[in-house]
Amino acid sequence: MSLDKVVGDSVEAIADVWEGASLAVGGFGLCGIPGVLIEALRERGVGDLRVVSNNCGVDDWGLGLLLREGLIARMTSSYVGENKEFARQYLSGELEVELVPQGTLAERLRAGGAGIPGFYTPAGVGTQIADGGLPWRYRHDGTVAVSSPPRETRTFGDREYLLEEGITTDFALVRAAIGDRHGNLVFHASARNFNPLAAMAGRITVAEVEELVDPGEIHPDQIHLPGIFVQRVVRVSADDPAAAKRIERRTTRPRLEETI
Repeated sequence: MSLDKVVGDSVEAIADVWEGASLAVGGFGLCGIPGVLIEALRERGVGDLRVVSNNCGVDDWGLGLLLREGLIARMTSSYVGENKEFARQYLSGELEVELVPQGTLAERLRAGGAGIPGFYTPAGVGTQIADGGLPWRYRHDGTVAVSSPPRETRTFGDREYLLEEGITTDFALVRAAIGDRHGNLVFHASARNFNPLAAMAGRITVAEVEELVDPGEIHPDQIHLPGIFVQRVVRVSADDPAAAKRIERRTTRPRLEETI
């Protein structure tokens, strides 16, 4: 494989994502999501996707666009509360959902990328995460079709822990502020979030970058994710509507004169 990992556009970057593929997708809410790659998948119409991501966007943006088109069959997430269509599909039996504690999800992605098949964590001990029986998929009549299995437990010292499996996926889609032609990536502030972890978990990782530079222009100490984890890089334009950085919940404080 050439060291130059840059591809022509987002369509080329995801051209081999197949029906039923598993995807790890970076982002937290709408922050740091690979919107251009998501839009390319939506336009291509490839479906039955198994997606691992902290959340599923909102009704009209991010992964919510794929969900609205019926292209996602299964979600592994930690938070899904901002998407009404997600709730509708889950409760009507159209979507399978595995809810995972947020820290556990992060570590499962990291572990998978590091070649660690499983690990023990105290998160979820004494809950249905441990006991099993969480509804993963409902039937159309509201009964449970698929439920979570019980977790293996083990005691270390005087504390009980659950066995969790590392996650690897067929593809990963991430967004970075800066990337070079070798796939080394730099993320901006909180947009780093789940992006490095998702990138590590993917067997083929595609990174959309806002600024593309030549190898050597990023100081080694500034690299957040080494290029060894990235197979394809595509530069996105700020003028592309799919690259817009939307704010999920705008919160402001009152002007000073309004409080006097």
